Amino acid sequence: MSTPASPLVSFDTLPLPPAVVANLTQLGYVEMTPIQAAALPIALAGGDLVAQANTGSGKTVAFALPMLATLSQRDFKIQAMVLCPTRELAEQVAVETRRLARAEENIKVLTIVGGVPARNQLASLERGAHVIVGTPGRVLDLLNRGALDLSGLKTLVLDEADRMLAMGFVDDITTIAQACPPARQTLLFSATYPDGIAELSRQFLRNPQRVTIESESAANLTQQYWYEVMPRDRLHAVGQLLRHFQPARTLAFCNTRQQCRDLVEALTAEGIQASALHGELEQRDRDQVLIRFANRSCSVLVATDVAARGLDIAQLEAVINVDVSYEPEVHIHRIGRTGRAGEEGLVMNLASREEMARVAQIEALTHAPAQWRTLRELDTGSDKPLIAPMVTLQIVGGRKEKIRAGDVLGALTKDHGFAGTLIGKINVTDMSTYVAVDRSIADRALAKLNAGMVKGRRVRARRVDAAAP
Repeated sequence: MSTPASPLVSFDTLPLPPAVVANLTQLGYVEMTPIQAAALPIALAGGDLVAQANTGSGKTVAFALPMLATLSQRDFKIQAMVLCPTRELAEQVAVETRRLARAEENIKVLTIVGGVPARNQLASLERGAHVIVGTPGRVLDLLNRGALDLSGLKTLVLDEADRMLAMGFVDDITTIAQACPPARQTLLFSATYPDGIAELSRQFLRNPQRVTIESESAANLTQQYWYEVMPRDRLHAVGQLLRHFQPARTLAFCNTRQQCRDLVEALTAEGIQASALHGELEQRDRDQVLIRFANRSCSVLVATDVAARGLDIAQLEAVINVDVSYEPEVHIHRIGRTGRAGEEGLVMNLASREEMARVAQIEALTHAPAQWRTLRELDTGSDKPLIAPMVTLQIVGGRKEKIRAGDVLGALTKDHGFAGTLIGKINVTDMSTYVAVDRSIADRALAKLNAGMVKGRRVRARRVDAAAP
């Protein structure tokens, strides 16, 4: 069925336990998004589902709530699995699933992704888990090693299925699905519906219902401008746009890894803080880049589509399409990352004459003519660099040392006397803790951390600057 963007409905209209509804309210989820309102009644009733909706529409809640509803807390084995196209999306889905699982104590959600040593994941699997969230390659690897027992699986979720197909994971998904019990529930979520999705549905889902959310084009929710450029002037034009519009945080899309590296180098030379996100980065560097961008320690994130897939950055002021995407649907994904939740957004697109055919395809898909402007109109006279307001400090030690965000906040405010308003986001990982502090106190805060204690013990801290592109 095709479902238009409809009036929102409260979560308490669903057959959910009061504790789950209370947790949703505490997390800020009161009214359902259209995809949640369409998908949840079907999935909670146990039916297989194919759901199509754009990025940022609330799909994680739409599949996580039914998945969690089937879990038996005392049965400490894998009962649900979510497959995602990228490590970053898998991490985000795992974090959100843990938040949604707070209504039920001791639900263990484990992330199984590539790019990091498998030994830690193997050790965690030996201790048991209720839910695993992973990328197809690593899940299949552990399955082939005999480390994954999927005999008790009740729910299989394929998230961003269209991108997994585009990235060549169809054989991996097939093998993984065949290792799951045939009586499971399968939920497939996708932004588009290519032929491959229809084939997956026929092969692995049992009489699925299909819901499609027809939402307003993101182009209607943002200011979107197009600028014609000569290929040789493209990178310099990005700096011109940033100096003119002065967005606090910008996600810039390039079609290739090399273009990402070149743009970061060009922007850095112009005094604009930028970091790259692409597939050649080590996992530690990828994590640090994302943390710095999310906590406002980096002004510009330059990424390829694959690397940025699934990123959900709140209050993203601008998107720049440095290269026109090869597929018009990808353009919709890109620009949908700004102008969310009623906030104003800005999209700036650069196109050479050789790319005009792709621009025409985007116009046809969005039913909106491109608004062309010229770079000559831009006011780039300001020499003010785009310096992020925050600086990230990394503390050696994280969850494995029982460090919590409150411990770090207390050390900086109560022990060292910094105002709480000068402390930003605190991210605690297994081995490290990252805290964003106002740029004005960065050096002093770093010195205090290295000279003082966190949770009664000495710690080592360092300043995290841009990762090498």
